Amino acid sequence: MSERVTISVQDHIADVRFNRPDKMNALDAEQIDAIVEAGEKLAAMEGIRAIVLSGEGKAFCAGLDMGAFAASAAAASEAEQDGGKSPLASTLTERTFGNANKYQHIVLLWRKLKAPVIAAIHGPCIGGGLQFASAADIRVVAPDAKMSIMEMRWGLIPDMGSFTTWRNFVRDDILRELTYTNRIFTGEEGKELGFVTHLSENPHAKAMEIAREIASKHPQAVQIAKDLINHLPDMNEDEILMMESVGQDKVSRTPNQVEAVMAFMQKRTANFTD
Repeated sequence: MSERVTISVQDHIADVRFNRPDKMNALDAEQIDAIVEAGEKLAAMEGIRAIVLSGEGKAFCAGLDMGAFAASAAAASEAEQDGGKSPLASTLTERTFGNANKYQHIVLLWRKLKAPVIAAIHGPCIGGGLQFASAADIRVVAPDAKMSIMEMRWGLIPDMGSFTTWRNFVRDDILRELTYTNRIFTGEEGKELGFVTHLSENPHAKAMEIAREIASKHPQAVQIAKDLINHLPDMNEDEILMMESVGQDKVSRTPNQVEAVMAFMQKRTANFTD
């Protein structure tokens, strides 16, 4: 796997880090490919109960690498002038990953992973970086982190799938203001705006603490609960009630569910199977 994204696993927890610190983990083509590869590797791994996503160096992710973007645009223009096909000619409306394009997929894959994802955010978390963070189940953020829906600065709109997540936890008028103005806000303000679950001076340590707590629970019950929560915005009452019942039938009276009860009664650590 590319060294642009690293994965280490211990005690059922995957510690995943964007690893381009010299560019504040900004997104170029190679970084995007590395993130897709990391997500697909995690989806195929057995025994992962929680995932902590963070960035090496001084930033979580500073968004699009504008230098790389400008170079790609220049190369595309030169190719067109020479009578060739521009590498940027393909349309974003092409669904290359299920119902999404590649740029939507690299964000939404974190929401679709079976195990809960906790984003540990420090420094700049801007543009695409905020969209990655928004796909996490839980966001632990340094009070002085710098966050922004930055795309409007570049004459673009947020298009990495995050409107599907923001609709769940950001108030409509707040989302509009931050999108239209691309203003930067701190982690502390982000808590008030709905983007932040917990504030911490050491986001990675706090995220690992939460991950350890999640990893100590019945793994299939956690996965089914995550899937149910993911589907809530798109279901009516009847569908929600049925999905609850189907999920409960899958986990109740199983060896892991019995173990959860016995471990609590005996005041010991549960020993679950994945």
